[in-house]
Order: sequence, then structure tokens, then C-alpha cells
Amino acid sequence: MITNHFLGLLMLSILQPINALPVAPGNTVNLLGTSQEKDDGRILQRSKRGWMWNQFFLLEEYTGNDNQYVGKLHSNMDRGDGNVKYILTGEGVGSLFLIDENSGDIHATKRLDREERAIYTLHATVVDKRTNETLEADTEFNIKIHDINDNEPKFSKDLYFASVPEMSDVGTSVIQVTATDADDQTYGNSAKLVYSILQGQPYFSVDSDNGTIRTALPNMDRETKENYQVVIQAKDMAGQMGGLSGTTTVSITLSDENDSPPRFANRKRPSLFSSLLIFLGAAIGRIKANDADVGRNAEMQYSIVDRDGQDMFTIISDQNTQEGVIRVKKQLDYEKQRTYSFKVEVTNTYLDPRFMYSPNPPFKDDAMVRVTIEDVDEPPVFSRNPYIIEVHEDTAAGSFVGVVSARDPDADNNSVKYSIDRHTDLERLFNIDSVNGTITTLKGLDREMSKWHNISVVATEISNPRQTTRVPVFIKVLDVNDNAPEFAMYYETFVCENVQSGQLIQTISAVDTDEPLVGHKFVFSISSSNPNFTIVDNEDNTARILTRRAGFSRREMNTYLLPVVISDNDYPIQSSTSTLTVNVCACDSRGNMQSCNTEALLSAGLSTGALVAILLCVIILLMIVVLFAALRRQQRKKEPLIISKEDVRDNVVSYNDEGGGEEDTQAFDIGTLRNPEVMDANKLRRDIIPEMLFPFQRTSPIKDNADVREFIHGRLHENDSDPTAPPYDSLATYAYEGSGSLAESLSSLESGCVEGDQEYDYLSNWGPPFKKLADMYIGKDTARET
Repeated sequence: MITNHFLGLLMLSILQPINALPVAPGNTVNLLGTSQEKDDGRILQRSKRGWMWNQFFLLEEYTGNDNQYVGKLHSNMDRGDGNVKYILTGEGVGSLFLIDENSGDIHATKRLDREERAIYTLHATVVDKRTNETLEADTEFNIKIHDINDNEPKFSKDLYFASVPEMSDVGTSVIQVTATDADDQTYGNSAKLVYSILQGQPYFSVDSDNGTIRTALPNMDRETKENYQVVIQAKDMAGQMGGLSGTTTVSITLSDENDSPPRFANRKRPSLFSSLLIFLGAAIGRIKANDADVGRNAEMQYSIVDRDGQDMFTIISDQNTQEGVIRVKKQLDYEKQRTYSFKVEVTNTYLDPRFMYSPNPPFKDDAMVRVTIEDVDEPPVFSRNPYIIEVHEDTAAGSFVGVVSARDPDADNNSVKYSIDRHTDLERLFNIDSVNGTITTLKGLDREMSKWHNISVVATEISNPRQTTRVPVFIKVLDVNDNAPEFAMYYETFVCENVQSGQLIQTISAVDTDEPLVGHKFVFSISSSNPNFTIVDNEDNTARILTRRAGFSRREMNTYLLPVVISDNDYPIQSSTSTLTVNVCACDSRGNMQSCNTEALLSAGLSTGALVAILLCVIILLMIVVLFAALRRQQRKKEPLIISKEDVRDNVVSYNDEGGGEEDTQAFDIGTLRNPEVMDANKLRRDIIPEMLFPFQRTSPIKDNADVREFIHGRLHENDSDPTAPPYDSLATYAYEGSGSLAESLSSLESGCVEGDQEYDYLSNWGPPFKKLADMYIGKDTARET
């Protein structure tokens, strides 16, 4: 029924000529396009508009079964004879909107949602069916979707978080929540929202127009209740019945304010602490106050308010646990005082001035603390710490150095024994009496080796060896004048041959490893009267060496030794004699040294010509030696007898018989290799190469038609019968180059070649092929090979 009612209104709006221009007084407007004459005789023409509509209205969410009627298009060019055709164009035409081309009726084919699209813009044209001529120009019109209340209000969040300080005044703003409605804000009350609180009374309230949440109760205490859940509703249609609604939840937390003072749990009952042996600064106990506030407002600071407690103890606040930590300020002594009682006060670190003068108790509290000192077995205590002892360096072994003393601080006063920590006295220079603590020397001390000795003395209770105490003992070794002065450095002193009498040649100084209290004072002197030099003390620990005569000669003496006596002024006086070496040198006219060597005198007597002649002789001699060496090398270079190893025709006979020693003459008959024609006078050492013993040309002992083997037999006999040969195996080389040998081959094998194809003159020259045949190793008692 509601739809039909709105449709009737829509038809009335459609049929109205809303685009008609207003008519002026005295004018007649022809809506059909005719002209009219004015009173003054002029003909007035008006440009008529053929369309009789500007805008259609359509309800959203149509639920009917048929297409929804939108409106009717009509033109004054339509005479009702069926010759006019209406054409509709634009978005959704054909699918969403349809038009009857004969009547101009427009229908919507689907349900429309204003929240998706609120207005559609279309174009209409009127055409003559017969001529297809456009009767009306293209005209734009709108179809606007009327809103219905089909969307509920929605909040931007399902859950909001907010906080407000505790103890806030009534009406304090907490948070503003806002809901939105997708319905049309300008049409009806579909989108007009009203806010209300469903949960959270009586603590909070909400503004019905803008959704601002405010406090509704005074003095809300966080310590009583901290969190609140508030449910807010937004309803459209101005909150009337039938409107749609949406809700959200707001979690409100009361933030802490410093409105609660710290409190000790048992302020009337004193806190008790027991203390054993505590070192300075050590914590002996903790005290805790409670504060209902949190965070910065719960931070507390503690203080001791009694003078007795302030002198012996101090208290600090632990920022992590908010506890008061009591520490020892002075050394506690059970024998002097056994209990301490004092008052501890606690206050908030950050005070809120709003609550300082409230009727609540003041923001501080106090409590009594009692500390009881308990007796424990304490280690020995030295009378001093550290000890500094002085001792002279000339102190003999077993001498007294000093005394250390320790006692047991307990009431029992147990006996103490002393010892030296040997890790601090590796050289074992000191000893200590275990009963009375007397320190003595075990060895002599030398200040020049070490000025300080740092040792540790250990005191131990005899009844409880675990109770020990160490004390450092610094022993300073005092200086004794036990070292003589000496030259500060090595001096290279020279005197010129042309020096004048009284001329300075050297300034000397001295050093002393001792350290006298008033400083060093050295005295320089020459042990005996010296005709050549004298010494002058400068009175500033230096001295000058001067000449006593003019003119020195290196030919007579090139070096002078000058003994210098150096003495100190400490007690007892120490002196030493240091020798100064003075070289005589040749100098120029200005006293600059040129040469101090005596060899230069010998070379000075030779003229330049003589030196050149000597040099030429040396060069000529070197050239002769080089030429001689070249000639010898040329003579030793010989052409080999044969080139290929295959051309050697040899016959090797091996004999292997191990004898029984020097007296064994039956093991092998060496006579088969002897040559009686070899001269017995030629005795050779078996361990020397024959070429080195006989560099001269030896005449061949071999007769005509004698082969080389006979020569070798003779050489074997010669070496075996040599009484000068050593009694051990040695190497002998048997090589002989014959002249004009008629032998055709050195081998027992006949040559397979035709006579004349090969050359068998193996004895004409010494060469490697012959040596391979003739060289052999001969042993007196070992195996021999030929």
C-alpha cells in the first residue's frame, strides 16, 4: 500500500510541466508552440521545450513480481496517430530500464539499491517512424532512487579502549564513539541517529547526539575497581520505534593517581636483623612498605631518622622491588655494641599536591628497625696496613729488618703465628719469626740490584688455621757507598802530531751506581806525573785532558795509555782507575784528524810511478796465468777413439773367489795374470790413479805382437807385489795406450764386418772405449773383475 501511495505521487509529479517558464504580466504563453501578439502590436515568439518532465523518482528495494513503473515520456509532437517513436539511451538502458517506444512508458526490470547508486542519468529522443526524422532534440533527464530505512547504524570499531584518571570530577570526558548509517541523510529520519548506554550505569553516561562518554559518579577509586565495560547503542529513525540499531563496547580503565600513601605492614612491631661479620657497604637486611598505587606513583624512598642509626647504617631504595636496603656504614664490632635500634621513614617519591592536604593520612609512614650484632670468629688484625721498613744494603745475612704484629679481635684472643708468602719472596731473601713476627735477612741485599722488596706476611690463628690475614710489607733498601765511579762512556781520544802544548784533547765525565743524599761529587786525577798529558778538574763532575808538550810522532809511538783516577765524596770514599787510550793521528792545519794508521807511513814512501809499475806487473802476471790455463785445457781435450758403444770389442772375464785374509795364498793363483816382462822397479800404490804418479811418457814394455791383456797381467803383478800398498781394497786404473798396435780387435770375438769397414786402432790414443776395457777394481782379498 505504501508503494501505491508513492506511485500516485510520482505520477502527479511526472505530469506536471515543471520546465515551463513563468508567464509575464500581460503575456499569453502557448504551451503548444503558437505565437501571441502583444498590446503594442509586436509578435512575441517563445522557444518551447517539448519535454514535459525533468526528473523521475523511484523507490529502492522494490519487491513486486512485475517490472516497476518509473514514468512516462511525452512530446507535444505526438499527435496520437502512432507515427512517433520514443528512443531511450544511457546507462542501464535495455538491461535495467525499458521504454515502450510507442507510448513512452519506462519500467525498471530489477530491484535498485540506493546505497549502491542514488541517481541514473538517461537521454531521450523523439523520431518520426515514417521518415526516421528526429522530431525532438536529445534531452537529458534523471531517475533518482528514493531511500528507505534498510541499513542499521555501524560503529567504526567493535571494541574501543579508553582511560580516565581516577578521582575525576563528574562529567569528565572519556571518549567519543561515532556510528554511521548508509541511508540517505537528507531524506526522512532513516539516517538520524540517537546514542544511548546499555551497560555501564551509573558510572558513565553518553551524549545522545554525538556519542561522547562521560563520568557519572564522583571519586571513582582505581584501587577499588580499575576496569569497566560500557556498551553503547546507536539507533536510527531518531530513536523511534521501528528504527534499526547497532552497538559497540568501550573498555574504560581508571588510570592511577597518587592518592594512596605508603604503609608498613607492622609499623608498631620493630623489624629485626642479625648481622655477623659484615664488611663496609654490605647489605644486612631489607624493609618493605606497601603502596596501593602503581607505576611512578608507587615509587618510594626510605630514610633513617635516628642519629644512632644514621652514624652506623644507611638505607637506599631498590627501584626494582621498591624495598629499603639497609647497609653498613661503619665497621660493626660485637665487643663494642651488640644491638642498634633506629626509625626508618618512607615517603612517595612524587607527591601529588591535590592530595597532600586531603583528610586522608599524610603520604609517609615510619617503622622501627633493630639490628643485632652476632659474634663470629674473625681473622687476625695487623696493627698497621701496610708496613714500610727501611734497611741498609750492606746488612749481612741474619740481620734485623723489622717487626710486624697482629692480634685476634675476638674475645678469646687466640694466639697468632706468622709466615712469609714465598710467592712474593722467590729469592728467599727474608725470614720471619713465627711467634713474634720479627723479619730478618737470609742473604745480603744489594740496592743496585733492587731498591724495593715487596713481600706478604700471613698471620694465622693457631686454633683455627682457616682464619688468616695478609699484609703487604714494603722493604726499602737504603744506599751505601759501595761502588766506585767510572767513565760515563768509552772515549775515542786522539792527539794531533802537530798539537801545541796545553791544547784540549778530551773532556771526560763519570757515573756512579750509588745514590748519595747530597748528590755525586767526583774528583779526577792522574795517578803519576805524566810528561805528555795533564788533567784539569772542572768541579762539575767533568774533567779536561790537556797536552803538556807540543809535537807527537806516530813513528815513535802511535798510542798512549793515560790512567785516570776517579774518586767520590761519600763515606767511605770509593775510587777507581780508568785508562784513557790516546791515539796519535795526522791532522790538517785546523786540527781535523786525517789518519791514525801506522800502515799509512809505509805506503807514504812510494812514489806514484812506482805504484803504477807494480800495478802493471800484477796485470801482466794475471794474463800469463790465464793463457797458460787455456793451453793446458786445449792439450787435455782429446778426440774419442770411437763414437758408439757398440763398436767396443771387449772380452770381460769375471772371477769371483773370496779369500781368507792376508795370509791366505791358496785361494787364488794370481800367477795366471802375471807378466814377467813388466819391470819390478815400477811399484805403484793401489789407491792412486797411475796417471797422477806417472805423468811422464812410459815406454811400452809390450813386445811386438803382444796383446793388451799381457800388459794388464804385468800391471796386476806390479800392484799385488807392492809392499807399500795399504792393507785394504783400493782402486787401481790399468790404462795403457800403445803405439802402432797390430791387433785387429781388443775383443776375442771375430768381427763380422769386412776388413777395412771398421777401424781397430784402439791403442793410438787414450779414450773412453779403451778405459772401459782396461779400468778395473782390484781388491787384495775380495772379488776381482777383469
